[in-house]
Order: sequence, then C-alpha cells, then structure tokens
Amino acid sequence: MLTVRKQVAIYVDRSTGQWIVRDHEGNYWTLPPTDHPWADRQPFFPAEETELEPVPGHYKYMLGLPN
Repeated sequence: MLTVRKQVAIYVDRSTGQWIVRDHEGNYWTLPPTDHPWADRQPFFPAEETELEPVPGHYKYMLGLPN
C-alpha cells in the first residue's frame, strides 16, 4: 500500500501581504503576526481573485509550522 503525504505549503496573499498556509488536509489558514502564528491561525477561504504567491519552505521554522 502506498501512502501519500501532503506537505504544508506556505503562501503570501499578494493583495494583503498576509501569510497563508495550506495544511496536510488541504485547508487554508491565515497566520497572524503573533509570537505563535500557527497556534493563533484563522481559517482562510480564498476568493476567485485571490493571488497566492508560493514562499520557500525554509520559513516553516519561523512560523512554527508542523512538518
């Protein structure tokens, strides 16, 4: 049996400059500028006109994201 593991993906919303994360389950989250962004995350629902720019994965440690 083959197990496929999705990676956490980091984006920036170009219109707001907000950090956006897609988790392992495909859910999107807005990360606030706090000491613990992942713990303080809020659901994000991209609109059709939302432009998410991918961000390199090495920012995971800075945002406290799960692996």
